[in-house]
Amino acid sequence: MVDEAETEADLDEAEAKLDEVEADIEAADLPEPDEDEEDEEDEEDVADPRDELETTVTGLRDAIETERGPYAEDAVETIESAKATIEDTRWTEDGEPEVVAAVESFLDSVGEVLDESFSTDGETMADLTAALDDVIETVEARDLDPDDDAGTVADLCEVADELEADLADAEEWDDLSVREKLDAEGFYDVLTPENRKDFPPEWNAIKVYEKQNDPESILHGLEMFGSEYMQGHCIESLKRMGSPEAYDAMEQRAQKRNKPPIEVLGKIGDERALDTLHDYIEGDSDPALQTVTIKAIGEIGSTDSTQAVADRLVAENDTVRSNAARALGLIGDTRAIDPLADVLADDDSNPVRASAAWALNQIGTAEALDAAREHADDRSFLVQTEAEKAEGAMTDEDRAETPA
Repeated sequence: MVDEAETEADLDEAEAKLDEVEADIEAADLPEPDEDEEDEEDEEDVADPRDELETTVTGLRDAIETERGPYAEDAVETIESAKATIEDTRWTEDGEPEVVAAVESFLDSVGEVLDESFSTDGETMADLTAALDDVIETVEARDLDPDDDAGTVADLCEVADELEADLADAEEWDDLSVREKLDAEGFYDVLTPENRKDFPPEWNAIKVYEKQNDPESILHGLEMFGSEYMQGHCIESLKRMGSPEAYDAMEQRAQKRNKPPIEVLGKIGDERALDTLHDYIEGDSDPALQTVTIKAIGEIGSTDSTQAVADRLVAENDTVRSNAARALGLIGDTRAIDPLADVLADDDSNPVRASAAWALNQIGTAEALDAAREHADDRSFLVQTEAEKAEGAMTDEDRAETPA
């Protein structure tokens, strides 16, 4: 039935017959698999007459679909796909003329197939897609029949496929290596014989951009570089610069709890980062992350962080407690005086106590300085040093207000 079909009409007739057969199968009272046989064998191995017939019908339908076409719509779909490729792809400087050549070759070929003349008004991507629209409009207007115009339709599909193949061979931006992309964008143009000192050149360029206070170029390099080595150099430069332009990129990376971007956020000092950073200092997990984050919070210096940081004064890790004390000193909130004084009096670690004394000096009010000054005879030299600084920082007026 299918093998004998020569036209679309023949295939339609064959499909109609299959519809009748399928209806007959549905209505037929066919024997079910023997239950005893099902018990003895796996169910998949038991023959089901209905399933076998339906499988045969499905195979015949697939064969019909294979025999159909090609259609003019298939060629139009391929041309539409080529248009989308041209519009959506970033082409290289070498790739653009290759795209122009591919379209012009297609216009000549499709013109021969349709006995028409097609051309472009220019060589821009918009000019090329406009010319392809002209071809599509012409093909659709012809209303080509898959039987009567089978040869023309087949030729149309062939030249459309050739267009797609030629576009696939044209050089796209994504075909370039990272270094080739950066070179094309002028990333290395800042390098001269005089300043070209370090290898690789990417690192050299980052140093130059840092000196020029150009965070945007460093951020672009950060986005492009695939190696952690080069990304690390970018982040180190951004940390030294503390540029607000780096906030979004660093905040996004900090979401993954990466420590270097958190350090950069501290240098930038944008309070928006606190919503993320406060979450990282809760509990006693990962002291290294907490230490870096607390330091960054201290550098941001918002009193909104006072309670969150003060809570870490009782952390199990000495380094976390020490950095929490120093962060409170940087924040400068007088609400931290009492908890810092408690640490200075009671903590088991002398370095932590010294950090508390340093923080009280940073806060610098008479009350804070007095709390530090009381430890002038402390067992720890570091604490004594901070107490002496507090004594020196107190004015005569402060001393007059301080109880004896």
